[in-house]
Amino acid sequence: MAGGYDSPSPDYARNSIPRQPVGGRPPQQQIPPRGAAPQQRSMVMRPAKSPGGNQFAFGNIVGVSAMDFQEGEDMYLLLNGQFVVTAKAVRDFAQGNLGLTDAQRTWAGISLDPNETVEVQKYDPFQQGGQVYLAALDVMVGFAGRKESDAAYDQDDLAKIFTRTFENQMLAPGQILIMDVKSIPLKIVVQTVQLTDLSMEKGGEEGPTIGDSRARGIVTRNTTMNFSKEGRSKINLKASMTRPATNAILQPNFKFEDMGIGGLDSEFSTIFRRAFASRLFPPGLIQRMGLTHVRGMLLFGPPGTGKTLIARQIGKMLNAREPKVINGPEILNKYVGASEENVRKMFADAEKEYKEKGDESGLHIIIFDELDAVCKQRGSGAGGGTGVGDSVVNQLLSKLDGVDQLNNILLIGMTNRKDMIDDALLRPGRLEVHVEISLPDEAGRAQILGIHTNNLRNNKLLDGSVDINELAHVTKNYSGAEISGLVRAACSFAFTRHSEVGAMAKIKDPNSIIINRTDFESALGEMTPAFGVAEEALERCITGGIIKYDQTVHQILDSGKDIISAVRSHTPLLSVLLYGPPASGKTALAARMALDSEFPFIKFISPQAMVGFNDMMKVQYMQKIFMDADKSPLSIIVIDDIEDIIDWIGIGPRFSVTVVSAIRALLRQNPPGDKRRVVMTTTAQREALSQLNMLDRVFNAQIPVPNVQGLDALNRALAKGGMTDREAEQTMALVESEKGSQISVGIKKVLEAVQISQAVDMKSEKCAEVLRAFMVSQY
Repeated sequence: MAGGYDSPSPDYARNSIPRQPVGGRPPQQQIPPRGAAPQQRSMVMRPAKSPGGNQFAFGNIVGVSAMDFQEGEDMYLLLNGQFVVTAKAVRDFAQGNLGLTDAQRTWAGISLDPNETVEVQKYDPFQQGGQVYLAALDVMVGFAGRKESDAAYDQDDLAKIFTRTFENQMLAPGQILIMDVKSIPLKIVVQTVQLTDLSMEKGGEEGPTIGDSRARGIVTRNTTMNFSKEGRSKINLKASMTRPATNAILQPNFKFEDMGIGGLDSEFSTIFRRAFASRLFPPGLIQRMGLTHVRGMLLFGPPGTGKTLIARQIGKMLNAREPKVINGPEILNKYVGASEENVRKMFADAEKEYKEKGDESGLHIIIFDELDAVCKQRGSGAGGGTGVGDSVVNQLLSKLDGVDQLNNILLIGMTNRKDMIDDALLRPGRLEVHVEISLPDEAGRAQILGIHTNNLRNNKLLDGSVDINELAHVTKNYSGAEISGLVRAACSFAFTRHSEVGAMAKIKDPNSIIINRTDFESALGEMTPAFGVAEEALERCITGGIIKYDQTVHQILDSGKDIISAVRSHTPLLSVLLYGPPASGKTALAARMALDSEFPFIKFISPQAMVGFNDMMKVQYMQKIFMDADKSPLSIIVIDDIEDIIDWIGIGPRFSVTVVSAIRALLRQNPPGDKRRVVMTTTAQREALSQLNMLDRVFNAQIPVPNVQGLDALNRALAKGGMTDREAEQTMALVESEKGSQISVGIKKVLEAVQISQAVDMKSEKCAEVLRAFMVSQY
């Protein structure tokens, strides 16, 4: 630096440029008025060393001769048509010389070569109008020489010194400044600027952040200063207590609905509160509170609910660098140590910037899809028995919360199987925030339908008969992906109506395509939710309908309604046992009550579905159904013929201990959160459950389902089952002649007898014959 650093003059640095009135421009006698004609005369000057020593060096002032300009005059000069500097005319400086400091010459690319010249002319920043003031300034700071200090530099104090020293000067990206702070020279390099277009220093509309060296603006006392540490410098910057971090987290005017994701308002609120809210506040305040930012979150839930979509769209809500997207299986590599190296590469950029800028570093987001593929429980054998899976987990743990902690990362992991992920990864300090992305409720489904039909509606391709709210009501337990598929399926039905398929496909009139209500009704039949109602299995259980031959049937159905109403309103779990003799209609009644509940999730577990399963396969099959039920706000699970599922054999007795233990646990386990569930179990071996101590310990209610008993009940069952009165009367007479009035037969057998007899002649005689074969003793 020309002149050295030994005797800076703070008073000169403060007063080298006359003060600018608040809200105004620099004094008119120094800067030509707005709109004035450009300076006609340009001068060719010789570069020379600065004439003012530390006064000019620390004030960023260019020295010129009083013989070339009026003595004492402060002005803006344009050098070589590109660089604007603040200059002062001084006496005893050679005419035609341009006194530049080392920093100024480096910035402008000017040497002290005797043959080099510089084209100089006065510069009026207001001539063209527009944005001429600096709203914000991003600078990089480090020590300017060998003289260094271990003291922490408060960024708020640095901002005050910077403004006091360089107020009213014009700065541009790439410009190099030397600033004296307590006799320690600091090197300041302008990185980016943000301009404002009003002469008033407050309230002006701010422009974008610019890194172009041609952008320049005037420093005011209201210019926001953002400091970051030079990469190789040992300077210790103390985080600001008043300013947010250098990089603002959220985009201006950001709205969640702009992300094109519906039904997840509460989840986004949780994500923002836990992961991003602390980053909006000044780093110094966060340090004073003794907090560290959340470094990881886990998004989990059923497939198709929008986990990956959320992670992809988070980049749009952040004013930060593009997130890194990692697919879990891509981490693994067949070479020793390569998988761990891939994990380290994920964090390399964040580590480099954190070493340079500390807490002022920008946020680095890493999106880790299919996390369960590589982060399974250690010791589980993940990675093909080589231990590579354990090594990957260990490496990830050390990066998230190891000895050298990073405070500028956010790892977003996604999985359908939270239970498979290593516990150490899920603790606070690592993947700390767990957000369940569950199936959308009715309001959420309406939002999603609105998003996916938006183009149809705007382009007038959606018929007025399509009611979004009605569709939202009938699409219970549809995921976001399934709703998207529903809209596509409806469009495909519309395409079919407007095409002629023959030797060659022909389109009737593409401009007349309208997606109507019928298209969506057809699509609903084709697109069924994975976590919905097993209607086909349940309808097979009641093919003959519910024959209300006796008041007992009404009472059973009413009891079921009361149980379902209790669960719908407040009770988290009720397990009900329907017991009775074989063919008494237990399964049909349970299926009817389940369908009438209109719960969004209903599943049917039967022994027929587990043919060929061993004990462990049965347990896993039932466990998955109960886990799926936990994803729905209301659910019903029907377990049919439980004695067959547990392999009950009365001689001995013998049964599967593993399956019995699993059923006990599943039936007594409350669903998570505010989810509610009904479990209906049927059995023809109530005594077996009694011997297994399951009646009182597992079931909240027990409902007996008796046979059709007595002549009157049988007569009504025959009539409601499809027989004419005359045929029923003849059948009753034939049955009574052999069995008398002590009749007990399952309703299912009655209906089977009616169906068989209707297929042959002599219906009454055939029905009576079949019924006599089906008769059982009183239960």
